[in-house]
Amino acid sequence: MSRQLPLGLKLRSSARFENLVAGDNQELVEQLQRVAVGDGDHFFLCHGSRGLGKTHLLQACCHLAASRGRSAGYLSLNDAVALTPHVLEGWEQFDLVSLDDVEVIAGRSNWEETMFHLYNRIRDRQGSLVVSTGSAPAQCGFELADLVSRLGWGLTYQIAPLEDSQRLQALQLRARQRGCEITDETGRYLMRRVPRDMPVLFEMLDRLDEASLVAQRRLTVPFVKSVLDL
Repeated sequence: MSRQLPLGLKLRSSARFENLVAGDNQELVEQLQRVAVGDGDHFFLCHGSRGLGKTHLLQACCHLAASRGRSAGYLSLNDAVALTPHVLEGWEQFDLVSLDDVEVIAGRSNWEETMFHLYNRIRDRQGSLVVSTGSAPAQCGFELADLVSRLGWGLTYQIAPLEDSQRLQALQLRARQRGCEITDETGRYLMRRVPRDMPVLFEMLDRLDEASLVAQRRLTVPFVKSVLDL
């Protein structure tokens, strides 16, 4: 089971491994699944720029862990950094901890020290920790050398961006989850006219799906043009 998450954060129901197009990240995903169920390394770090699916991966870990009877907690430090580091107290009690956007604490000595000690407590309890950063830890600007060392304790993977065909596959998978269909032609048209950042594409798809329900129209190229004024 998952503990009530702080700051109102909840796991997205769609953020599961079954709903993920891995692309060239298949090995990363397989290793991450092993960590989630307690069958792999205890520590895992993935890094990559915005829009590559880090949040989806970390929340999918929590869903998978919970399905195996493990307690799991997810927190984005981007949402927590305005608070005090005490928000991380007691997180070592989870079987699996997923901490997103850890690079935002770089240069904040109190946060870095708290994170360092959390690593040690999780290790002492033989728990699992999954972390995401925007770039490799050594490039994030952390000032505490011991924290950089801790971040490198386990497996480290850089997330590879999806190719256009894989982005289209992810877009169509998201559409099916919403109960609609988007053809190859419509999907490619949308990808040519909006940023190919997956969160942006998903946001556009959500808008289009809602508009199609109201208008009782399929997601054709002319309909997409009219709704998004492209």
